[in-house]
Amino acid sequence: MDDNDTSAGDAAGPIMHAGEDDKRSTFHQIYTHCWFQIILISFICFCCPGMYNALAGLGGSGQVNQTVAANATVALLAATAGTALFVVGPIFDRVGPRVCLLLGGWTYPLYSGSLLCFNSTKNGAFVIAAGAILGVGASFLWVAQGAIMTTYVKESQKGRAIAVFWIIFNLGGGVGSLASFGLNYHSKSGTVSNGTYIALLIIMAIGWLLGVFICPPSSVRVSQLQATPQSEKNWRKTARQAVRTVTDWRVVCMLPLFFSANVFYSYQQNVVNGMTFNIRTRSLNGALYWIAQMLGGLIIGLILDMPGFTRPMRARIGWVFLFVTGMAIWGGGYAFQKWSDRRVAAGFKQDIDYTDSSISVGPTLLYIFYGAYDAFWQSFCYWLMGARSNSPAETAITVGAYKTFQATGGAMAWRINALKKPAMTQFAMDWGLCMGSLVIALPTVLAVTLTSDPNSEALKSRDVPDSKEDPRVEIKE
Repeated sequence: MDDNDTSAGDAAGPIMHAGEDDKRSTFHQIYTHCWFQIILISFICFCCPGMYNALAGLGGSGQVNQTVAANATVALLAATAGTALFVVGPIFDRVGPRVCLLLGGWTYPLYSGSLLCFNSTKNGAFVIAAGAILGVGASFLWVAQGAIMTTYVKESQKGRAIAVFWIIFNLGGGVGSLASFGLNYHSKSGTVSNGTYIALLIIMAIGWLLGVFICPPSSVRVSQLQATPQSEKNWRKTARQAVRTVTDWRVVCMLPLFFSANVFYSYQQNVVNGMTFNIRTRSLNGALYWIAQMLGGLIIGLILDMPGFTRPMRARIGWVFLFVTGMAIWGGGYAFQKWSDRRVAAGFKQDIDYTDSSISVGPTLLYIFYGAYDAFWQSFCYWLMGARSNSPAETAITVGAYKTFQATGGAMAWRINALKKPAMTQFAMDWGLCMGSLVIALPTVLAVTLTSDPNSEALKSRDVPDSKEDPRVEIKE
């Protein structure tokens, strides 16, 4: 155990026999290991937002009337935008990730329960109110998750940590969508069954309870993590740090990137999937979408941790990869939208079944590529945030900014969808925002340094690869 783990000895309590102490130490070393915590937060997100994604991916959260679900999502994102940056971000440094997860996790089963209620009562107001409450809860969960994922591991492993998280997290959306596919395989209606909502509610509740096992930053065994000393935790310093972080020019250049991170969800889920396929095929496509996210997270994670390249070079390679794949995928989306507009004009809607391969393969493949690109985008955003600092407190502020602007962009897009603007208009807006924000973020990408470790300040001006084999950069645990 390294010098960062100061809590173990203080909490030891009465003297124990050697055997008992050894057992406790082994358990404590596993429990406080950075990768155990990464996997744990991944499974929490598998259960909570992963299952929420399974619902959202059905188009209209599995309802024929997509307007209520769209307005609930607008309320969710508006609440997230209003709380993530200057409310939850500063609170994180005072109460820690465990409390944040417990404060936020229960709102996920509440939302699933509201959809279950809507199936029987058509109480749309309850769904929208539950969406707003979920928006606040999601702020707590995602700020804690982002800080853990980007600071609890060493700098040379941040890409892999993001990849592991993205795989496990999106497995939730994949499994949830496959379960929905099975439950609704013979369904002739346009909505999912009550059993779907009940099953997802139970899984979400389990994820909320798993938050009890998250460690505070001071207990995690990783050498480069910069935990805030207890003596420096006060609201004035936290507020100053929040202002200083969000006004940093590197963060300012990333804000359009953050804004565009979820802007395409409403179009992809409610138009591409929701208006094109029948209910069981939408469930299957939802599974494929989140499975593609798992593969996409793995690909971009490996690119951002490539050995033999400096961290600045990996940042540039990641940017080029995102730009080229974005132009290719959105270009294919343009061809689809022209075809879809002709079908809608002819009266075809929510009619394509996966068994009709002559017409379903192309749109399904496009939806899969959209899922992979979402993973590329968000993983790159998280990696850039992790490249700025190894401090959970500072990163929580940046993640708060990310969630605020991500939610703002998403709320705008869902509102445009709820207003039933033309699908081509929504598509053009999404494509333009994504490519434009990548260009604006380029100065931040070019400013990525060799290390964020304050103990290795001199390395920032030296061309030394950030690899495990080079002891000048990698600080051993």
